[in-house]
Amino acid sequence: MAIPSSERRTRIIEAVRDLGTVRVVDLAGRLGIPAVTVRRDVAALAAAGRLHRSHGAVTAAATQTESARLPVLGMLVPTVGSYFDEVIAGARAAARGARLVLGIASYDARDDRAQTDHLLASRVDGLLLSPNWRPGACEGYEWLDTLPVPAVLIERRPTPGGPGAGLDAVGSDHRHGVLLALRHLASLGHRSVLLAARDDTCTAHRIRAGYQDAVRRLGLDPRPVVDVRDPATPEAAAAGIETLADRIAEAVAGGVTAALVHNDREAIQLPMLLRARGLRVPDDLALISYDDVFAALAAPPLTAVAPPRHAVGTTAMDLLLRRVGGEESLPAHRIDLLPRLMVRGSCGKPTGRVAPTPVPESA
Repeated sequence: MAIPSSERRTRIIEAVRDLGTVRVVDLAGRLGIPAVTVRRDVAALAAAGRLHRSHGAVTAAATQTESARLPVLGMLVPTVGSYFDEVIAGARAAARGARLVLGIASYDARDDRAQTDHLLASRVDGLLLSPNWRPGACEGYEWLDTLPVPAVLIERRPTPGGPGAGLDAVGSDHRHGVLLALRHLASLGHRSVLLAARDDTCTAHRIRAGYQDAVRRLGLDPRPVVDVRDPATPEAAAAGIETLADRIAEAVAGGVTAALVHNDREAIQLPMLLRARGLRVPDDLALISYDDVFAALAAPPLTAVAPPRHAVGTTAMDLLLRRVGGEESLPAHRIDLLPRLMVRGSCGKPTGRVAPTPVPESA
């Protein structure tokens, strides 16, 4: 017969008081309760201030002041200053008084584990994580399966059976976002749409996959993806955007009439650079940006796919607080929120060309 949660937690508190400081796995063995259940109970007791945790170890609450504390939640992101700013803002808005501690593991540093350990050493009660793995290449992230506190992945989808597969995950449905963009362009008569995108992030891989799928579904002419590189220096950035403009101009000469560019940083620079090459947006090229962080500030204002960044942060925080609060019957969640298409001036009017015929879903 299953032991009621109230009885389990009473036994946990009593055992911790007897033992002083004890590892969660040892506590589970002593009580004869599965380790995953003990971790959940310990998280709930820590959130209530009745226990303290420090990266896999548990101690009893020492004072009444400490026992009344609100949860401390860690958040790991790959960057600040653009896309993830609104994700962070959404998480803070939903924190309900909990303290949020931020860690940054840049795309190039590959120090997700070290940053996560630092957050755990700060005695966080739960984690919001955006690790820097690549789709299909998650080796070295097995530590996600042994975290001592509840965790929710943000804008990351674990591979079935791979590291973190049992964790909650909240993100944007970027395939849907790409389909919205290409469907809009197709409705204006564009048959040949170029994708220019990065290839070094999880989001970029999902955008690339979404492009291939949307081209097939909408019956558009497939085009090779133009790579967008993340520059290491300002000089490399200047050279890279000039090269991108050259590639797009060449594609227009080859019949391309529209482009989807990931992300705003590159897209917002293109109208001026293309004008220097004799091309005007939207007269000669319809342009859509992916991210919608700065797209509305371009000249002309760019039509853009807007992932629900704030809502991703809010939803992930809500889910993490439920985990920290000890909701035991809650199954693992996979939540995809749908982006919107913000239509502005960079796509122009219908071209007068015959719109492509969509391919049936079953094809």
